[in-house]
Amino acid sequence: MASTNSRIPRGRRGIAYAAAAGVLSPLLVLGAPAASAQAASGSSCGGLQGPHQKDAERFLGRKADGRQTVGDCRAIRDFQRAHGIYPQYGYAGPVTWNVMKLVKKQKAAGKNPNRAGHCPVNKGRIACVDLTRQISWVQDGHKLVKGPVPVRTGRNKHETRTGLHRVYWRHKDHVSSLYDVPMPYSQFFDGGEAFHAIDGSVWSAPGSHGCVNMRTADAKSYWKLLRNGDEVYVYGRKAGT
Repeated sequence: MASTNSRIPRGRRGIAYAAAAGVLSPLLVLGAPAASAQAASGSSCGGLQGPHQKDAERFLGRKADGRQTVGDCRAIRDFQRAHGIYPQYGYAGPVTWNVMKLVKKQKAAGKNPNRAGHCPVNKGRIACVDLTRQISWVQDGHKLVKGPVPVRTGRNKHETRTGLHRVYWRHKDHVSSLYDVPMPYSQFFDGGEAFHAIDGSVWSAPGSHGCVNMRTADAKSYWKLLRNGDEVYVYGRKAGT
């Protein structure tokens, strides 16, 4: 199923997702003062210290003293920009920290994402999807063919279904009949659930309507690697579902 983010202007997507997840910063809920509004616009940086300041500093390799500096703010804001987190004003709030924790798990997967052996190695070429770490990869037996790459799976009550599936239909220029939004490089493997590219961030909450959302380059790679009949194994549990 298609992601909802195609309906939301790029600059407002993160706010909409955060609102849906119930994790908006108090600055947004209660209304920020003029100085905070200026910082939120990206024209200024510094002074806004979030509840996860020290965590964010440690994650970014900065001095973890829990005190916001202009340098800290800029580093946090750069991370927010790179991962589609809005507003991008360098505030180390729960939304930013949750994405940092997820990225940390994804990076830890390294070149051996199936270290725990959850994805079958006796199926030949297979696409694996780990809901817990929000990553996917393609393997052939024990050999890693592609990935791991970050993905965005189903939100609460629209969870991507676990289990062993097969790619059964592919459409490079598919448009969702339910949501009337583009789903480029779609490869359907379970009912209306498919791998496909999105125009937006794969780290943005709360998630898809069941599809495995991918960055365009990754979706293109999967399109070249997979064929009808190839197996897909989905396991784990996404946080918040």
